[in-house]
Amino acid sequence: MRLFQLVFIIPFLTLAQQPSTPVESVNKNLKIKTQKQKESEVKNIPFKNIGPTIMSGRVVDVDVNPANPNEFYVGYASGGLWYTNSNGTKFEPILDTTQTQNIGDIAVDWKNGTIWVGTGENNSSRSSYAGIGILKSVDKGKSWTNVGLRDSHHIGRIVINPNNPDEATVGVLGHLYSSNSERGIYKTTDGGKTWKQTLFISDKVGIIDLVVSPTNFNIQYASSWERDRKAWNFVGSGKGSSIYKSLDGGNTWNKIEEVSGFPTGEGVGRIGLAVFNDDILYAIHDSQFRREKATDKKDTGLTKDSFKTMTVDEVLSLTDKKLNAFLKKNGFQEKYRAENVKQLLRSKTIEPKDIAHYLEDANSLLFDTPVIGAEVYKSIDGGKTWKKTHEGYLDDLFYSYGYYFGEIRVNPTNQDKIYVCGVPILRSDDGGKNFISINQENVHADHQALWVNPNLSGHLIDGNDGGLNISYDDGETWYKCNTPSVGQFYTVNVDNEEPYNVYGGLQDNGVWVGPNTHKEDKSWHQYGKYPYESLMGGDGMQIMIDNRNSNIVYTGYQFGNYYRINRESGKRKYIQPKHELGERPYRFNWQTPILLSEHNQDILYLGGNKLMRSMNQGNDWKAISNDLTNGGKKGNVAYGTITAVAESPFEFGLLYTGSDDGLIHVSKDGGASWTTISNTLPKDLWVSRVVASQHKKERVYVTLNGYRWDDFTSYIYVSDDYGITWKRINNGIPDSPVNVIREDQFDENILYVGTDNGLYMSFNKGANWEAFVNGIPAVAVHDLVIQKPTNDLVVGTHGRSIYKTNLNVFKDFKTVKNKDLHLYELNDISHSNSWGSSWSKWMPLNEPKEDIAFYSKQEGDVSLLVKSESGKVLKEVQLKADKGFNVIEYDLSITEKGKKTLEKELDIEIDKKKNEKFYLPKGEFEIEIKNKTNSSSVKLIVE
Repeated sequence: MRLFQLVFIIPFLTLAQQPSTPVESVNKNLKIKTQKQKESEVKNIPFKNIGPTIMSGRVVDVDVNPANPNEFYVGYASGGLWYTNSNGTKFEPILDTTQTQNIGDIAVDWKNGTIWVGTGENNSSRSSYAGIGILKSVDKGKSWTNVGLRDSHHIGRIVINPNNPDEATVGVLGHLYSSNSERGIYKTTDGGKTWKQTLFISDKVGIIDLVVSPTNFNIQYASSWERDRKAWNFVGSGKGSSIYKSLDGGNTWNKIEEVSGFPTGEGVGRIGLAVFNDDILYAIHDSQFRREKATDKKDTGLTKDSFKTMTVDEVLSLTDKKLNAFLKKNGFQEKYRAENVKQLLRSKTIEPKDIAHYLEDANSLLFDTPVIGAEVYKSIDGGKTWKKTHEGYLDDLFYSYGYYFGEIRVNPTNQDKIYVCGVPILRSDDGGKNFISINQENVHADHQALWVNPNLSGHLIDGNDGGLNISYDDGETWYKCNTPSVGQFYTVNVDNEEPYNVYGGLQDNGVWVGPNTHKEDKSWHQYGKYPYESLMGGDGMQIMIDNRNSNIVYTGYQFGNYYRINRESGKRKYIQPKHELGERPYRFNWQTPILLSEHNQDILYLGGNKLMRSMNQGNDWKAISNDLTNGGKKGNVAYGTITAVAESPFEFGLLYTGSDDGLIHVSKDGGASWTTISNTLPKDLWVSRVVASQHKKERVYVTLNGYRWDDFTSYIYVSDDYGITWKRINNGIPDSPVNVIREDQFDENILYVGTDNGLYMSFNKGANWEAFVNGIPAVAVHDLVIQKPTNDLVVGTHGRSIYKTNLNVFKDFKTVKNKDLHLYELNDISHSNSWGSSWSKWMPLNEPKEDIAFYSKQEGDVSLLVKSESGKVLKEVQLKADKGFNVIEYDLSITEKGKKTLEKELDIEIDKKKNEKFYLPKGEFEIEIKNKTNSSSVKLIVE
C-alpha cells in the first residue's frame, strides 16, 4: 500500500533541479556493463535464490494466449518476464539475459511467437524503476533485441496490429522525476526498426493507457497523464491529462472535446480505458478535484480537526471525561491527560491546534482525503460524449493514491460487466451503476492487471502487489500462482541461529522470516506450513535482531511505525518515538532507519529528522540531536528525514547519519554535538548508506543515490578521517544508482556494492570493481548483509527476492592472487549408499553434487583430477578455466578404471548404481587442478 505523509512546512531554499542522466550516457554504460560482466573475475561465483515466493511481488501486466489460456506471460514491475504453459503451476523467467528486469507493459503476437516488452514500470511509485526502451524477441524469449525508445524510461502500453505483426503503437509515459521529449505516442510499421512520434503533448505529459477496438485496429484511444514526482511531493494530475482518439491506426490523434462530459482541468489524474466495440468504451478516472464540503452533518463528538478551530477557552470548557476519552482513543502518551493538557494551554505552552498537529503523521489523513477519487465513465458514441455510471463516490477503492492504479476491464461479450482495479478489485454487473468486491480471502490488495477470458465466462487472471490469482467463477473464489521468486525486498538481516534465519522487509508485503536453507518446492503443501513466516504487514521495513535472544525482533512498516516483537510469546509493543505536545511532529522517512548498538543490545537508534536513542529497548526515547536535515520541504511526501544511521564498532557513541536531502553528520560524543561532513560532496542527493568501518576507526563509507532526480550516476565515497576529506571509489561500476555498500568481515580491501541494476565487489578498496552475474540477473539490489559465522553474503533484491553466496573463497585473496592456480579447501562429505539410487524406481535418483572452487591467474585449459590416497588417478576431466574464480560441479563419481584401482587398493567392492555410475567410497582422496605449468591440490574426505 502506498501512503502519503501530509507535511506542511515552511520550505527552505528551493532545490535546483538536478540534471537527469542523458540517454547517450545510459547506452554507453550498458555497453560497459556487458563488457565488464564478460571480463569479471567473479562472474563464476554462484548465487542461490532462497525465495521466498509465497508473497510474490508487483505484477504490471498479463498477456494470455486466446487460443490456449493455460499459456501466458506475466510481467513484474521489477522482477522480469515469466512464462507458463501450465496455467500458472510452473513458470520460467525469460528476460534474465537482458540488462533490466523493470517492466511497464508487455504485448505478445501469439501467431508468430513475438514478444514486445516496454521496460520501466508505469505506476509512478517510489520504486518504479526506469527501463531501457522497447525489448523485442522473435523466438519466444530465447533472445532479445533493443528496438528503440531508449530515453522513454517508462512505457505505458503497447498494442500490436493483429493483422500485421510489424505494426505497433506504443504509449510512452516518459521520465518519472524529470521532463523529457521522448514521450507521447510512437508508431512503427517495420517491427521497431524505425519509430515515428505521432502524438506529443508536452515534455511533462505522457501516455499511460492505450486501447484498440477489438474489431478495428484503426480505432484507438489513448489517455494522457500529467504527473510530476519529486522526493518531497507528487502531483498526479494536470491539464495535460485527457483522452485522445485515432481513426487511422494511431497515425493522427484528436483530443476529446472539453464539453464531452468527461472531466477536464488541473484535477484530472490518471485515466484507464477499456473498449467493448467501436462505439462503447469505459474510463476509470483518479479525480483529484476536491469534494464538496459536507453539510448538515450531525456532531459525532471530538475529532482531530475540532482542535484546529477551537479556542483555548472552548478546550478548557470540555469536561475532563470527554477530553480524556479523545486523548486515550487517539493514542496520546500517558503524560498527556486532560489535567496536564489544560495546564499546558493555560500556561500558553501549547495552542489547541497543537493537539491536532500532534496526530498528523504519515497516515493520519490517508482515509480522510479531500479529493473525489475514483470515478467510472462510459461513452456509447465512440468517445464524443461521456456519462458517469454511478451516483456518489466510489470510496475505499483508491484512497489518496489513485495514481497507482487506473485499470478497468470490460467483459468482451457483455458490455455491462466491468471490473475496476484498486486497493480491492470490484465487479459491476450493471454497467457501473453498482459494484461488489471480488477481493477474496487469499487475494492481495493493490491490483495492477486483469485479463478477462473472451471465450469462457467467469475466467479471470488478476495481477496485484501480491502476485497472481486465477478465478473461474467471476471472482467468487481464487487460487494463487505464486511460484516465481519475485519479492520486492527493501531490507534483509540475519540472526546467529544454527542454521541461521533470514529476515526481510518487502514492498507492500510486510516483514518475513525464514531459514537460509530454504529451497523452493511444493512439499509444504503436504505438511501444511510454508517455511517463511510473516511477522507483520504493511510495507516491511528494517529489521534488527537482538544477538542475545533472536526471539526479540525490532521491525515495522512505512514512515517509522516500529515495534518490538517477542516471537516466543507473540507480544509486540509499538515503539515509535513521539514528539512533545506543542512541538512539530517528527518527520519519518518511508524507509525509516533503525540500529541496535553493537555495544549494548538494549540501546536502539531510530532516525526521524532528529536522531532518537532509547536505552531500554524502545520503551523510552530521547532526541540526541537537533534537526539533521535541511529542514523539510512543503509537499505531500515526508522529506527532510534521516535515511541512514551508523555507529562505529570501535567506540560507543561514534555516530553517523545521512539524510534524504544530502546531509551527512558525525558525532564523536554520543550525540552531544554534531558536525556536518558532506559539504564537499554532491548536493541534494539521497544518502542511501553510511557505514562505519569495522577495520579502521576513522574510516567511513557513504553512498549517494540520484534516482529521485533521474540521475543514474554511481556515487560511492570513503573517508579515513571521520569525513573531513572524501575519496570517490566508483571506478569500474557502470553508472547505476547505488543503494548499499558493505565491507568484507576479514579483508579491509574487499567491498560489496548493490545498485539499481546489479551487484559488484572490489578487491582493492574500490579502485576497481567486478560484477557478479552467475545466478543473479540485472535486478535492483537494495540490501546486503554478511552472516558472520558462516561468512555468507545475503542479498536482498527489489524484484527477485533473496540470494546468498559464500565468501570463503575471498578469505586469503591477498595470497591467492599471486598464484598461478589455487584450489580451495573442501568440506568433508558424508557418504550415502543412496548415491545414484532411489528408494523406488519411480522416484528421481539421488545425484550428489559438490562445488569445487579454484582461482586461475589466466584463462586457459586445465585438468581436474580425482586421485586415491596413494596418488592414482580415479577420474580426469578437461576444463576451460576463466581468469579469476572458477567453480566446478563434481558429482563424486569415478571411472570404471578408477573403480578397479580403488577396489584393489582398499580391498573393497564398489557397486554400479542405478544411474550406471561408480561413486567414491568412504576414505581420504585428493583433488588436483593443473595446467601446463602449475598445479594445486587439496584433500577430499568422504566420511
